[in-house]
Amino acid sequence: MKKIAQYLQIVVLAYFILYLIFFISFGVFGSMFGMDPLTSDSMVKVFLVGLILFLAAWGAGLMHNSNQNATFKKMQDEMNGLKAKLYDFEHPQTPQQPKPLPQKPHEETSGILRPRQNFTDQ
Repeated sequence: MKKIAQYLQIVVLAYFILYLIFFISFGVFGSMFGMDPLTSDSMVKVFLVGLILFLAAWGAGLMHNSNQNATFKKMQDEMNGLKAKLYDFEHPQTPQQPKPLPQKPHEETSGILRPRQNFTDQ
């Protein structure tokens, strides 16, 4: 898709350069080939064809970028999976006895809340 996008961009450039040269020298070429004078309809057709070529080149470029991003994301996910496997090999999990949590002595509360302490930065 990258090659197609590049070729379409070259076609758009060549198209507009050729028509620019043609319009600049229309006085000489028009009378030489017996062409009708330029009208707004002919100019609209030229620019619409140029717009279609430009949109085709732009779309091909977007498709290439999206394919490249999808490939990159797939490779990144694969690399992260391999990193996880490598970490698991380097740090094997050995069954350990769960450490008992230290028990706090049971305080008797009479249902009264302690006053709130305010801490301020100084």
